[in-house]
Amino acid sequence: MSIPSGASMNIIIRIQLETNIISLGEIVNVIGDEAGDIIGLDVISSSKTSTVRDITVRVHNNNHGQQVVSAISKLAGVKVVNVSDSTFLLHLGGKIEMKPKVRIKNRDDLSRVYTPGVAAISEAIHADPSKVYSLTMKSNTVAIVTDGTAVLGLGDIGPEAAMPVMEGKAMLFKQLANVDAFPICLDTKDTEEIIRIVKSISPTFGGINLEDIASPRCFEIEQRLKSELNIPVFHDDQHGTAVAIYAGLLNALKIVQKNVKDIKVVINGIGAAGIACTKILLAAGAKNVIGVDRNGAIYRGGSYSNPHWQAYAEMTNPENLQGSLSDVIGEADVFIGVSAPGTLKVEDVQKMATDAIVFAMANPVPEIDPDLASPHVRVMATGRSDYPNQINNVLCFPGIFRGALDCRASEINEAMKLAAAEAIASTVSDEELSESYIIPSVFNNKVVDKIRDAVVKAAVETGVARKIPNSNK
Repeated sequence: MSIPSGASMNIIIRIQLETNIISLGEIVNVIGDEAGDIIGLDVISSSKTSTVRDITVRVHNNNHGQQVVSAISKLAGVKVVNVSDSTFLLHLGGKIEMKPKVRIKNRDDLSRVYTPGVAAISEAIHADPSKVYSLTMKSNTVAIVTDGTAVLGLGDIGPEAAMPVMEGKAMLFKQLANVDAFPICLDTKDTEEIIRIVKSISPTFGGINLEDIASPRCFEIEQRLKSELNIPVFHDDQHGTAVAIYAGLLNALKIVQKNVKDIKVVINGIGAAGIACTKILLAAGAKNVIGVDRNGAIYRGGSYSNPHWQAYAEMTNPENLQGSLSDVIGEADVFIGVSAPGTLKVEDVQKMATDAIVFAMANPVPEIDPDLASPHVRVMATGRSDYPNQINNVLCFPGIFRGALDCRASEINEAMKLAAAEAIASTVSDEELSESYIIPSVFNNKVVDKIRDAVVKAAVETGVARKIPNSNK
C-alpha cells in the first residue's frame, strides 16, 4: 500500500493482526529494524483472534515510510489496512470555515441581523453604494480565484484538486493579516468566461487574488480585470514572486555593496514570474536585465510566437546578447531562476562577476544544487525551507492586501509592490543581515505591519487610495 505523496514525518499505519500467528512485539521489532520510531499505539478494535491497531511512526521521509510499511506487509498474520499521515488528517473536512461575528440569541437579534431590520441596511447601501464597505464584509474580504491549471509544481490538476491549496492560502491570509479570504475554484479554462465570472462576483469582495492560472492566459485575465474592476487585482504567481525576490535582492546587494542601477541580471524562465520579476527590477532602476528561456536569450530582432516575448525584448537586453544561458551569463552580478531543475551549471556560475548572487527558485529542485553553487557565490537563495534564505510569496501577499484593503485602493500598482519589497527587506536589521540571512521568516510578526503601512503610503502618494486609514503603529 502506498503512502500518500507529501507524507509528513509522522505516518499512521492501521494494521489487522491475527493474534494466534503474530504478536505485537514482533511487529514493533520489525519497525525498529527499519529505523522507524514508534510514538503511539492505539487499539481500534479487538476480538479473540485478531486486533486492529493504529501505529504512529516517525519516519525520515516518504521513501523511509514506504520501507517501513513494506516490511510490515511481508509479515505473516498482518494485514495493512490503511496508511495515512498527519497532513492528510489535517485536511479532513477542509481547513477553513465561516463563522458569524455575533450570536443570534433571541428574536430581537434575529430581527436586526435579518428581516425586517436588515432592510434599512440594504436601503442605505442602495442609496450610497460606497457604504457597502462599512456595512458588509466587503472591506475585509478577498476572493482567491483559480482554474487549477498551474498548481504549485503539479500543473493542470483541475479546480477540485486545487481546493486544498486555495484553502491553505485563505488560512495564511487570516492568520497573518486578518484578511477573510475565500477559495473560488472555477471549472473552466476559457479566458473570457473567467473574466466574466470574476466580474460578476466582484461586488462581494474588496480584492481579487488570482492564483495558479497558467501562462499566457494569466496575463490577459489580470490585465482585463485590472482595467474593468475598481478593486485590487493581484496575480500572486507573478507579482508575489517578484516582490519577494526583489526584497531578498535588496539585502543581498547591501552585502555585496552593489547598486541595482549598475548590475547585470540574468533571469532564466520568462513566464509569468520571470516577466513580473523583470518589471519590478526595471521599475527599481535596473538597466541591464537579460531574459533567457528554452531557446536562449530574448533579444530585439528575434522571432517569437509568444507576444509577451516580443514586448519583453524591447524593454530588456540593452546589448542585444544572443545565445544560451551559458553564452550570456558571463560577468552577471545576479542570476534569478524561475525555471526548471538543473538549468544552471557550476561552469556558468564560475563565469559570473565577483561576489555573485544566485537566486535558484525552482521548487522542489532548484536550478542548481546550493551546495555546488555556494563555493562560487557570495549570496545563495532558493525557494526551499531547508536551506538558508528561503524566498517565499507568503512574505508579501497578506501584507499587500491588508494595506490595499485598509486604504480601499482601486489597484495594486508598481509603486505599491516596490514599497512592499522595501518593507520586507527593512525587517532584517543591519545587525542581523548576513550572507545566510537576507530575508525574514514568514512568521516574523513585524512583516505584515511594515508592508501594510508602506503599501498604504504608496497608494496615497500615487492617487489610488480612496480612504486614508489610521497608522498601524
